[in-house]
Amino acid sequence: GITVHPRPDERHITKQDVYDLNEIVTTEFNIEGYPDDRFMQIIEDIRPAQATLVPDPPDVLTSNAGWDTIKQQKMLTEIVDQIKHWGVRVSIFIEPVVSMMDGAKACGTDRVELYTEHYASQYLANRDQAIADYKKSADHAHAIGLGINAGHDLDLKNLKFLKSEIPYIE
Repeated sequence: GITVHPRPDERHITKQDVYDLNEIVTTEFNIEGYPDDRFMQIIEDIRPAQATLVPDPPDVLTSNAGWDTIKQQKMLTEIVDQIKHWGVRVSIFIEPVVSMMDGAKACGTDRVELYTEHYASQYLANRDQAIADYKKSADHAHAIGLGINAGHDLDLKNLKFLKSEIPYIE
């Protein structure tokens, strides 16, 4: 599949690129971003296989945290319901914390995307310690029926270990 993140400043990909890609992508198409009106219009128009909700409003340079699925449950539930109404699978970008997995499930999302910056930054120092919270939260997410994605600062080395330790990452 292909994942795109059409930020408002278009520094990675333009909004028009997303529409153009939709005409030629034959694999799974995942559009991620902050669920403002602009993003929601893209999702409604394109209806990709998946929309990933990322808590990085326009004034943030890059993703630096996951959603708090407990404190923001009402808002996330409304957004997830709308996107699913359009026939699009939803994933929520969150920290590797068991309670956030339960909150995500309560929001009605189909999947979670584990925010892996901490794992990636600690991988070389102690990969077993770096993966511990991810394994625990992923095991719980899997047990409660959530699909699991992962992303942020992954490379071919740390991704291989992550996938071997959490084999149900989709």
